[in-house]
Amino acid sequence: QVQLVESGGGLVQPGGSLRLSCAASGSISSMSYMGWYRRQAPGKQRELVATFTITGNTNYADSVKGRFTISRDNAKNTVYLQMNSLKPEDTAVYYCKATLSILNYWGQGTQVTVSS
Repeated sequence: QVQLVESGGGLVQPGGSLRLSCAASGSISSMSYMGWYRRQAPGKQRELVATFTITGNTNYADSVKGRFTISRDNAKNTVYLQMNSLKPEDTAVYYCKATLSILNYWGQGTQVTVSS
């Protein structure tokens, strides 16, 4: 069982920055896959934002390339999402996902609101 706890969300003005954190209860170096997803409105599907695999490959949604960066600190079992140049359309609940063996785990989500 893996528990994921996101933090760092909040209200920010357009053009601003936020850094989200996802703290895992287990060693993230054993996760085959970790990443960030978001749901922009109730009823919409969660969409991929940024992910990395155990081999170090990263993947970003086209809409966030050049603005968001995913990173990790294995010693702290934490994954980060640095978000720069935020836009109103980035407003969403952001979720952390981890895959261990064949099981997927999700955090509870953290709200990011981009508004003036």
